[in-house]
Amino acid sequence: MVPQPEFQENSSMQPIQRVLGSLNTYRWTSLGALVSLLLLTVANAATPQLFRWGIDQGIVKQNLQIVLYSAGWMVVAAIARGLFNFGQSYWAEAASQGVAYNLRNKIFSKIQNLSFSYHDQAQTSQLLTRVTSDIEQIRTFVGTSLIQVIGAVVTLVSIAVILLVMNWELALITLTVVPLSGWLMARFITQNNGLFRQVQEQLSDLNAVLQENLLGIRVVKAFVRESAETRRYTTMNDALVKANMKTISAIRNTFPFIFLLSNLVTLAVFGYGGAQVIGDRFSIGELVAFNSYLALILQPILLIGFAAPAIAQAAASAERVYEVVDAEVEIRDRPDAVPFTSCGGRITFENVSFRYPGSTTETLKDVSFETKPNELIAILGMTGSGKSTIMNLIPRFYDVTKGAVRIDGCDIRDFTLKSLRSCIGIVFQETTLFSGTIRENIVYAKPNASLEEVIEVAKTAQIHDFITSLPDGYETIVGERGIGLSGGQKQRIAIARTLLTDYGILILDDSTSAVDAKTAAQIQAALDRLMCQKACTTFVVAQRISTVQNADRIFLMDKGRLVAQGTHEELMQTSPLYGVILESQVKQKVKK
Repeated sequence: MVPQPEFQENSSMQPIQRVLGSLNTYRWTSLGALVSLLLLTVANAATPQLFRWGIDQGIVKQNLQIVLYSAGWMVVAAIARGLFNFGQSYWAEAASQGVAYNLRNKIFSKIQNLSFSYHDQAQTSQLLTRVTSDIEQIRTFVGTSLIQVIGAVVTLVSIAVILLVMNWELALITLTVVPLSGWLMARFITQNNGLFRQVQEQLSDLNAVLQENLLGIRVVKAFVRESAETRRYTTMNDALVKANMKTISAIRNTFPFIFLLSNLVTLAVFGYGGAQVIGDRFSIGELVAFNSYLALILQPILLIGFAAPAIAQAAASAERVYEVVDAEVEIRDRPDAVPFTSCGGRITFENVSFRYPGSTTETLKDVSFETKPNELIAILGMTGSGKSTIMNLIPRFYDVTKGAVRIDGCDIRDFTLKSLRSCIGIVFQETTLFSGTIRENIVYAKPNASLEEVIEVAKTAQIHDFITSLPDGYETIVGERGIGLSGGQKQRIAIARTLLTDYGILILDDSTSAVDAKTAAQIQAALDRLMCQKACTTFVVAQRISTVQNADRIFLMDKGRLVAQGTHEELMQTSPLYGVILESQVKQKVKK
């Protein structure tokens, strides 16, 4: 990595400044922490003066009353320090929890709104680490390190003034440690920001291996790869340890010098101050008080030193968090977007070309077609021909690279995303269920649906009988990712979930691929009846001959182009490719 000190400093401080700016939301809580901190500083500063008073006016002059008075005021100061210390810690922690709460909500909301293109390229483990570990680093900075640094600065300034008033010569000796320690700390933060970012990246990589194995544990066991995966995890764990050891080395190369400076200053104050006491230019009480202040001025320097790694970690974490927060949402509402209120079902592709972000080749090339209202369209083609891409463009999961997609003559980019997608029902090829009950999964898009509505769509999806056979029926808890259900059962629940929505366009992306031919035929028959009852235009990515034969029109895709369209009979006569695909399906059916 090419060293860029100035850029590193700017890039590391800007995210920290944004974190500090977020404290405006909790200004009163932050003010409570700051006031408690100032009062704590006053109590700390008063204590050595009580020592001086008790020694010079009480012990030296043998005045027991002054000794008792000073002791009593020390007790009061100790109680005050305890109360104010609790106050600053409590309010600072409350503010830090609020900042973390807002950041978690902000990054989660942003993840929800980021386009498919972002999620296609982003690692889930990276996002998880930013939402958890990185935000926790920021919370620790706001709740602990920040108050330590502010307290240290306030204490340094106030104690420096007191020391200069008491004995300017000794004060100058003492204060030499401040700029030297400050320079060491600033160099530590600017030089090691990238190192702390590397630690977080290594942690994300380790989480990625863990996540993959948790999701794919059945594959790991099926291929007897436990040992290999353990070695892979250990390798990533070793890399994380090495990165952490580099940070420890960086700390080791900085902080011993700060401790050495502190010890040298203590020695100088003891020698020079002792000589002044012997020469009657300084009282014993003043020397004791000065040494107490010396501890108070060295303690903030050490606190800043201990806070420096946390600040560097927080800066790296804040940068990673704001990378997600500031990520561009590629698919968004236009400023003049209007609600999509009614759907006639006429869908038009006008010379549509599309290339996935990061890809060098076009997935779709000059695709043009227009559907009629309430038409059943089957899309057929070899793997990678662009079938699912067409399905992804209709609800605007991606924007076309060239051309336009229209519904009832209007460009879909002129509609608000929420209203557009609310009118489109989709069953994806890859089924996703959420932890909760079966009923909660079915009503996911329509939470206020009645049980009667749920049962009706479950019957259409040919899953009602199975659900009622379960001990808890529709209240049966679905395991994580639908564990405990077969692929076909999960897919039928997903179909029921889609049928419950108020759609004018229905997209079935190979939605019966995980069920047997008999169940698929039953589902298809129920869907046919439903489509007769409910006016909607339906797109089906077809893999079964029955779906193809029942379609009003079939779109044949090949290498991103729409090469033919027509009914089953028409394509049998005019398209050799259609005959090849159909023949391969017949052979598969015979083998089964």
